[in-house]
Formats: sequence, structure tokens, C-alpha cells
Amino acid sequence: MRRRNFLTTPLAPALAQAQSQTQDPVFDREYEAGGGGGLSYQSKVTIEGKRSGKPHQGKVLAAIQPHCDDIPIYAGGTVLKLIDEGYTGYLITVSNDSMAGTGSSIGDIVLKNERDTMEVARRLGLKEALFLNYPNHNMDAWPLVEIRSRLVFLFRLLKVDTVLVYDPSALYERNPDHYITARAVESSYTPAASSWDYPEHFRAGLKTQSIGEKYYFSRGPQLVNRAVDIGGHIDAKVHANLANVTQGPAGNSGAALRRKLAREGKRLPLLGGDDATANRQYTKHFALARDRTRGKAHGLQYAELFHYIGPDDDPLDAFVRDNSVPL
Repeated sequence: MRRRNFLTTPLAPALAQAQSQTQDPVFDREYEAGGGGGLSYQSKVTIEGKRSGKPHQGKVLAAIQPHCDDIPIYAGGTVLKLIDEGYTGYLITVSNDSMAGTGSSIGDIVLKNERDTMEVARRLGLKEALFLNYPNHNMDAWPLVEIRSRLVFLFRLLKVDTVLVYDPSALYERNPDHYITARAVESSYTPAASSWDYPEHFRAGLKTQSIGEKYYFSRGPQLVNRAVDIGGHIDAKVHANLANVTQGPAGNSGAALRRKLAREGKRLPLLGGDDATANRQYTKHFALARDRTRGKAHGLQYAELFHYIGPDDDPLDAFVRDNSVPL
């Protein structure tokens, strides 16, 4: 039986010690069902590599995040890969990002984060950045049904086929903005595809929209069944993350470390000889180190992990397809 891999920071010391004994990112467990019967709960990991040509031409993805640094950190490489394979994409940020980052006031922080997010979208190759502006760190006090209704509208308006978002079933996710965003997105699929929900949309010319593919990412343990090879896009992912200067994982951390070492009479060759190189190298080798660790576990240089849910395969349709004969 495989052990859990948490692969997230920060971790409690005990969890970090447990993780050090394994690099397997799959959360597997076996347990005994009632009555003494055995039940296995496991998942095989599919490696998603680069696809040649533009196999996704005409399809639309929505990269959905509560905060401006979530998609760049956890799914930026996959977004770049899917855009390269033909998708048109949109970045939807659900909170107003008012509680994280540096600035002279809350309003200043909101403005800086908004500008950063628009630049992140541009660097990821996305068509537009959209903002829902719910109160940062307080989204659990907001009616989920309202967030859902706005997402349904956007899914129909943009004709979204695929979403990337936090995993609504991930364990130990304590940030309310993260799990509220995930639950709002997941609860939007059925009404978006229903002709009975929000009929006023149809008066405005919209149509029902089915979300065929979901890529769920997580900070903590989840049931991983897909590893996306982002080796060809890691430098572009670094570039996208560097746009989040207000609250991103790197910002000017590399330059700051370089100056600190210089004051101590030391230098780190990895950081190069200028601030831009230092920030880029710091982001790639430290801020995004999880991508290298996760890739190594699956024989890849860099990888992002997801619980992937593909299009439903209706049993009746499959049976008819496989068994029908000419009249």
C-alpha cells in the first residue's frame, strides 16, 4: 500500500518527516468495509505529455483561482501546455486579493494585485483576466449560490469546455477562499448544462454549456490520477510567476537573498550576477521546487499533479457504439 505524499508548504514537522520517506504523490488507502468485507480505494496515475499539433483547437478553458498566485503556482505549466495545444483561455479570479501583498493601503494592494493578475494572464497566453471581487479571507460568509450563478453565466458566455481549479475534495484545506471557490465551481456544472436553470440567460442569447474536463489541483493530499509533463514550459511558468510581484511566491526574493549573501561576504553561483537572474533562478529552483519533486516521482523533469475528471462516457451510448449493426 502506498503512503501519502503531502508535497505542500508549510507543513507541520511531523508531516514533513513522514513525507521525507516517500516521493509518491498518490494518496492511496485501503480499508475494511462494514461486515468485514475488503474495499480498495486506489488510483493509477496517467502521464499527460505534449500533444503534437493543435488537438484542442476551438476549445475553451477557464483557469479559476481565489487569489492571484494560485493558478501560476499550481497549474501555470498545464495552462501553458493546453494553450499551446489550441485552447483559448480565460483567467477568473474570485477574491479581490485585498489581504495579501505589500502596499500603502488595502486599496493600493488590490490595485497592484489586479495589475499583476492581468500580466500573469498575458504571460500564460490567456485571452482575458476576469475579476469577481469577493472579500479576501471572507468568502465563506458569502452565499455560495450567488457565486455559483455568476460562474454559470461565465461558463455559458465564454463557452467553457475545461476548468482548472482547486480540488473540492482535497484534504486539510483550511483556507476558506480556496474551498469555497472549489465548491462553487463544482456546483456550477449541473445548472450550466441545464435548460431549466437561469432561463433568463437564454433570453440574452446564451445556451447551455457542459464542462467536459476538470483539472483539480491541491496544496495538500488529494487523490492524484494525472501528472502533466510541464518540462517544456517550466521557464514560461517561471516568467508568469515573476509577474506576481505584490504577493507571489518569489517577487524579489532572489535579489534579496543575493544582497544578503553579499553583505555576509558570500555568493550563490546559482543566482547569477544580477537581480533579474537571481529572481528567475530563485523562482525556478526554490519557489517552484515542488514541480521538480513531483516530476521526479513520475520519471519527468517537471510535473503538475491533478485529480482529473474527463468527459462522461454514457454506458448506453458506449453500448450502442460498440454493438450496433447496419439495418
